Formats: sequence, structure tokens, C-alpha cells
Amino acid sequence: MHRKSEVKNIVFTIFQHMPPEAQITRVEFEGPEIAIYTRNPAVFVENPSIIRDIAKKLKKRIVLRTDPSIRKSHEETRELILSLVPPEAGIKEIKFDDVLGEVIVKAKKVGLVYGKGRSIYNKVLVETGWRLNVVRAPPNESATLNKIIDYMLAQSSYRLSFLRSVGERIHRGVIFENRYVRITALGGFMEVGRSAILVETSESRVLLDLGINPGGSGYNMFPRLDVDQLRIDELDAVVVTHAHLDHMGLVPYLFKYGYKGPVYATKPTRDLMVLTQLDLLDIFQREGRRPPYTQQEVKKMILHTIPLDYGEVTDIAPDIKLTFYNAGHILGSAIVHLHIGEGLHNIVYTGDFKYGRTRLLDKAHDTFPRVETLIMEATYGATVQQRRENAERKLIEVISRTISQGGKVLIPVMAVGRAQEILLVIADAIRKKYLPQINVYIDGMIDEVTAIHLSYPELLSSHLQSRIFSDENPFEDDFIVKVKDRQMREDIAKGDEPCVILATSGMLQGGPSVEYLYMMAGDPRNTLVFVSYQVKGTLGRQIKDGAREITLVSPDGKLELIRIRMQVESIEGFSGHSDRSQLLAFIKNIKPKPKRIILNHGEPGAIMELAAAIRRMAPKLGLPSDVQVLTPGVLDSVHVAGIA
Repeated sequence: MHRKSEVKNIVFTIFQHMPPEAQITRVEFEGPEIAIYTRNPAVFVENPSIIRDIAKKLKKRIVLRTDPSIRKSHEETRELILSLVPPEAGIKEIKFDDVLGEVIVKAKKVGLVYGKGRSIYNKVLVETGWRLNVVRAPPNESATLNKIIDYMLAQSSYRLSFLRSVGERIHRGVIFENRYVRITALGGFMEVGRSAILVETSESRVLLDLGINPGGSGYNMFPRLDVDQLRIDELDAVVVTHAHLDHMGLVPYLFKYGYKGPVYATKPTRDLMVLTQLDLLDIFQREGRRPPYTQQEVKKMILHTIPLDYGEVTDIAPDIKLTFYNAGHILGSAIVHLHIGEGLHNIVYTGDFKYGRTRLLDKAHDTFPRVETLIMEATYGATVQQRRENAERKLIEVISRTISQGGKVLIPVMAVGRAQEILLVIADAIRKKYLPQINVYIDGMIDEVTAIHLSYPELLSSHLQSRIFSDENPFEDDFIVKVKDRQMREDIAKGDEPCVILATSGMLQGGPSVEYLYMMAGDPRNTLVFVSYQVKGTLGRQIKDGAREITLVSPDGKLELIRIRMQVESIEGFSGHSDRSQLLAFIKNIKPKPKRIILNHGEPGAIMELAAAIRRMAPKLGLPSDVQVLTPGVLDSVHVAGIA
């Protein structure tokens, strides 16, 4: 279908199904959504099926907006909201987006602001013309989230213009008849780090993740963006599965070289992504290295990010629909489902996922509408981890032993996910008297990342949800102490107080964890505990593999040989990745069964061993007899549908 005729057909269908009293003033294509502007929102409040039926007919996301001419003043709207919302909702702030016609309300209890059956939302919409957008105000507010909201409000006109340009591209209609689907590995295949996948059809190009390799250097640090078929200015979309640097660390780089399209992610991924990228720029600056992008590109990325909820089917190109599902890896992590063409092909990309419950999150989703090709991580494809409860017991034993001999425990952690998980375990052990009352120091971005977790309790495990919704902060106690500066860091490391220190980064690649290691390594009473995967090439991996003489930069900037006399422990059961048993269980339980499995995000040994196991166990796993198990390397392409 021709581009313009497709757009005209959509608009015609909308007006055809609208009652005259709705007073529709215009229809706009705003990103993946089609916005209907009305002078009489009461019609849609009284007849909610109108929008629902049109969305079903068009198979598009429809959003209702009010014509600016009917909107009441900020003051009148604010007064109405405060009169309708009960005080116990805890409204902290009310802001207005004059471009999109939204009133952003920050409150402790989101549901009370919307009202039962969205009664308050509807009343505010009808009486003022403003749409309520309620943001949760957690006990500890996230400075990152506040800055993102303020920046997006300040740039609302630009964002609307961007959304409309994207909307025209998404809804332009399919042009080419010769359809095919090709997957090209740009990074993260036969390796861990720099994840990037190009999904290409005759109509569209979509990038799944764009990370950096934390253990790499030079050419091997970044994905292969030099392939002929990847033209940055022609990309339709970038999809980010989660906010770890090896999956999203290079996304702002695209905006430096001409990308003008959208970035799709969940809201927590957006917030954590921004925080982590800005921290990466700080690390580059401190180490005197040239960063691949600047804060300006991070800001551009914020304005181009379109957040999606789990289960929300969204058009991201004329022939591709995207749906996110819970991946169970870290807060906001997503398994990607791509529906390509009118039933041409379906791809499920797991990203990093955990097929098992943790203290922090529920296990990954395993049921999809359709799936022909599964792209699955294989980080622990050759490893069976110990059970989580055994890992927790082992951690408590190590801490108890170290404390009893007057030492300190240093736990390098990723700020996102692992820090919160370990903090919950240790805090619970202290509260239950399994450990003595010792201070647990948190250093780096951990406190800010935890604040972001508290902003999205509905995405955490049911147990944590109930605690947070009961006004309890599971991550806070008198013995949990935030490290405020370098002097405090030095006092903790060199003092006599037995304690636990959680510090970033988790692989000892810069950050406060390396400073603590420099100061603590020589004392045999201390213990270094690894609780996450250590990528090949990182300092953490070297120490885990047995290195006890390492070179670190001293406080005065000189290289210094450090002998590690502290004890070193590695506890694998805390990983946010699925181990071999869970990977096989996921394949056994996934519905429907894929015809093709592509393994990535693993070292060669882990990938090849898992591939052999899948082929050998295919009948037991319920896979079709002709299932393909592929193990491509970086720069390999796989045609999964049609003819190129």
C-alpha cells in the first residue's frame, strides 16, 4: 500500500467511527500512537468502547488528547485535583505539560490519585481538559527521574515534533513485496559484552541493544557498526532490553552520527540507562580517556526514548510490532517479541534473563503469541549454579567469619540489580540476628539506583511490593550507611571497624570498588567476595582466576604493584542470569516452540556446550525434530524468513 493512502485510510476509519458530538478537531500520528484530539472528552468517558473498538479495528495504539481550546487554567485544574484527591494520597508536586495537555502529579499513592475505576482521572479530564499522569513519589526520591521529567517538560515542543515525524514513518504503510528477515550479529556473539543485533527486512531496520564490552579495549570494546547494511540514519528503531552497559552503553553514540529515530525501553530502563551512561562519562573523564559521546547525546537520547510497559503491543516500523515481557534479570529488563509482517515471522530475543524467582524480581515470562526464531543468552550455558538459598547461606557464613576475625568484607556489585539483591540478603540476616549488628556501607550509584527501584514497586517481586505499599522501605535501616565522599571511603577502609562494603563497579573496572581494593588488599583479615559474572578481560576476572599480584593506580596517579593478601571468595548463585538448568527449563516451557534457536551472550565453551545439549535433548524439550540450533559469531548473518 502507498504511504499516503495508508495514512489517509487510518484517518478516514477514525472519523467514520466517531459520533458527531465527539467534536474531533484533528488526528495526529505521534510515535507509535495515533492521537485523537477532541473538544468533548465526556463522550469518551461515557462510552469508553469507542476508542477500544477503533484500536481493535486498526490494530493500533490510540490515545485521546484534548483540544487546547477547552483546557482550564493551571490554577483551576490544580484546585480541582486537590479538592478531589484524598490527603492520604500524599501529593507532593503538580506540573503541567502544555504541549501534550497532561498534568503530572507526583504522589505517594498513585491509585488514590486516579480514583476508584479512574473516577478522579475522568472527572479531571471532563471538567478541565487535562489528562492526569501520576508518578509515584518514593520514600527516597530519585534525582535522575526528577531531572528526566523536568527535562522532558522543558523540551515538550521538540518531543512532540519528534513523535510526529516518527509517527509518519511508522504508519507509512508497507512498500516492498519481496519480504525477508535477516539477523546480523554486531556484538555479543561467541562473547559476553557489546551486545548488538541488527534485524533487517526489505522494509525496515531495527537494532536490538547497543552495548560496550567492559573488559574490552580499542576495536573490541564496541559493536561492529561498520557493516554495509547498517546505515545509522536509516534505522527505524533501537530497542534496549535493559540498563547494563554491555547492552545500552553505546546508544547515545548513534545520535552523534545522524540517528533521528526512537529508542524503545521500559521506564525503569530509561532512567537507569541515563544514570549509568552519565556515570560512564565521568569514569572516562577521571581516567583521562576520550568518551565515545557527550552529555548532549545522552540528553538527545532522553527526548527520543519512548517508554513501553510489559505486554503493550506497539508498532515500531511499518512491518514490525514490538512487545516487551518481563525478563527477571534486573528492574525493567525485557524479553523482546518482534512480530514481523502479516504473520511472516516472529522473533523472541531474551536479552539477559533469569528463569527463576529472586528476592527482587519474579521469574522471566515464557509464553508468547508466536515464535519461530528464539535468540537466547547462554552466559551460564555450561554451568549449574548452586541454589539461591545455599548461595545466601554461603555469603552469610563468609561475612560472619570475616567479621569474627576483625576484618572487612568488600563486595563489588553492579549498581543495578545485584546491589539491591545483596543488600536485601544482608539486611535480612542482620534483622534476624544471623549476623551481628554491623554497618553495611553502600558506595557509588547504589543509593540513587535503589531510589529508582522504589519508584517502580509494581515491577518488583510480590513480597517487596507488599512491603513498599505498606510504607516500608526494605532497603533502609540504621545500619545501612551511604558513603558520601572519598575521605569517608578512606576512613572506612583504613579504620578498625569490621563491616560490609557494597561498592561499584561489579567487575572492578574503575569506581569506588577499585579504591577499596587498593586500600584493603594487603590485610589477610579482609575478604573480597564476587557475587556476579566477571567478564573476560576485567580485573575482577583476573583475580577470580587466581591473579594475586595486580597493577593499580595509586591516589597520586602512579601505577603500583599490589599484592592481594585478603581472602577471595566467589559465590555464583546470585547471578541475574539463568544457569544451564534454567536455560533448558525455559526452552522446555516456552510456548509455542521455536523452529530455530540462536545462542549468544556467552563465551565459546558455554555456547557450544549448551548447543550440543539442546540438540541432544530436543525430544525431551518438546522441540520439533528439525529444530535448528545456531551458534553464529560476530558479523555472521542468518536469514530466518523469505529471500533476500
